[in-house]
Amino acid sequence: MDAVPLIEITRRALAHSEEAADVVTEAWQAQALAEAVGVHLATSGPPEVRAQAGGLREASGRACGSLRGPGQRSDGARAARLTEMSDPLSALHELGDLLGEAGGALVRVAVDAEEEGLYWRCIEGIDAADECGDRVTAILRRLALRPRPFRRAPPMDETGAPLVQRDAEPVCEGAAPVCGDGPPMREEA
Repeated sequence: MDAVPLIEITRRALAHSEEAADVVTEAWQAQALAEAVGVHLATSGPPEVRAQAGGLREASGRACGSLRGPGQRSDGARAARLTEMSDPLSALHELGDLLGEAGGALVRVAVDAEEEGLYWRCIEGIDAADECGDRVTAILRRLALRPRPFRRAPPMDETGAPLVQRDAEPVCEGAAPVCGDGPPMREEA
């Protein structure tokens, strides 16, 4: 299954969680998805993000361990159904949002927690959601810096007008080669 629908399923489940145990379980599901996305990008993503994706995988894997409750099985993770990422940028944006929402939900549970163990699981989960969210942002920045392939302007006829080609994108008269969707974002120092 594609990453974006899995993330959306988890977001809905988190939003509908009312009991503390359900919120913690959905935060665990979010971290399991972050780990799966990290694994996917580390093995088959663009070379320039593989190391950062490995860091996301490691951080989210640690978070899964800290959020896993007594008797909770790891084979119940929705992330096990992840088979593809047809739109990595959308998946990463959605994952970043999910991690932020999971962290916020864990804050609410921690504030009301009467059991010390639950409180500390939430605190560790909040830290993990923040760290993993930062790693997702770093991957998105790195992807924004990727060079984009050039599109060439179409060949011109003797009058300087573009020759009509089948399945060609329209290009304004006199257009020069263009690159991607706009200027690349620069990574902050």
